[in-house]
Amino acid sequence: MTQKHASLLPGRTDILLAFGAFVTLSLPVMVGGASGAFETALNSTMRNSSGPILHLVCLLMPLATAFRRTLPATSAAVIYVSALTHFAAGIHLLPADLLVLSALYSVVLYGSKFAQILGITGAYLGAIIIAVWSGTLSFGDRPRPINGLYAFLGGAGAVTMTWSIALTRRLHQREIIALAEHNRALQEERDQEAELATTAERNRIAREMHDIVAHSLSVMIAQADGGRYAAQAQPEAAVTALETIGQVGRDALSDMRKILGVLRGETGDESPRLPQPVDSDLDELITQMREAGLDISLVRIGVARPLPPGAGYAIYRICQEALTNCLKHAGPQASVTVVMQWLNSSVELKVDDDGRGAGALSDGKGQGLVGMRERAGIFGGSLSAGPRQGGGFRVHLQLPVPAAAPPTPALGVALATGELKEDHE
Repeated sequence: MTQKHASLLPGRTDILLAFGAFVTLSLPVMVGGASGAFETALNSTMRNSSGPILHLVCLLMPLATAFRRTLPATSAAVIYVSALTHFAAGIHLLPADLLVLSALYSVVLYGSKFAQILGITGAYLGAIIIAVWSGTLSFGDRPRPINGLYAFLGGAGAVTMTWSIALTRRLHQREIIALAEHNRALQEERDQEAELATTAERNRIAREMHDIVAHSLSVMIAQADGGRYAAQAQPEAAVTALETIGQVGRDALSDMRKILGVLRGETGDESPRLPQPVDSDLDELITQMREAGLDISLVRIGVARPLPPGAGYAIYRICQEALTNCLKHAGPQASVTVVMQWLNSSVELKVDDDGRGAGALSDGKGQGLVGMRERAGIFGGSLSAGPRQGGGFRVHLQLPVPAAAPPTPALGVALATGELKEDHE
């Protein structure tokens, strides 16, 4: 059975409700247990041979109640037509007519807007029909309009009260559904934010791991190769290479422990957070790469200024990755020039080599270049990397930084002339 057809079947509660309505409202009438006004109508009906209509109506009205949620408009239509049919057949009132109010409640609560309008209109028309019957035919040949008025007020009041209760319940359900949708949207937004944060943190850790491992291993491999060739001719150079390998390995291990400490959430003394390298530590990085065998020079242009938080660390890591690539791909005889230039509203870093350039073989998936571009993008900068004209390779970083504030005229003149003195007056 498909899900669509299964959704049309009545629920257990509605089946029990329909069975209860049949037992209490229809079955006594069908076996002749009615009394009072109902008994008079039924005796008249039996005399008119309308018994089959009575039994059919008494069966259909409770049966339609079972579908009041799944098919509210159809259920209400069956109940309304059944009531109108037995009224037209001369059976003016039945206990099962109370199910009209149940049908009205269900169609207002679960039906469409058009079904609601038809249901309310039909219920009021039924109240008018009962009022006319009560005022003209229910007490013999003598009309009593006051009884019709009372019947209309009672029927219309019952319809109005049922309508109001169902409408209030429908509005309450809409509020619950709206709140549920709002909570679901908030939960999805939180999940998306958490996923984005997780992805960003994973990318950050991947960059750190790549920079640390790739740089350290490249230096260690270069030192090991150089020490192997120099072991016989220059034993002291081999010792120096081994010392460099050991120091680089210890530094890499320390950095890895710091990263793993952050991942584990360690905040105690066992995982101290040491100051991160900044752009001012480029001299130490250049010295380390020079000891690894790279022919490298550093040029600074302009006056250094304070950088935004984290920007100096990004410059250091980008320069480190660019030099690591030079060590791996540029070739043994390549020379490297690192230029750090301070401009009015930005700082630029250029790492140029005259090595193989486009002819260099790749040993990975370009994760280093991806990480460098991500670091630059975090601070609104740009990074380009590619072969240079005439040979070699270039990595060009540009980061926006706050413009330098011009000195005040008096202070500028005093500094220029060397006449800035302390005022003892």
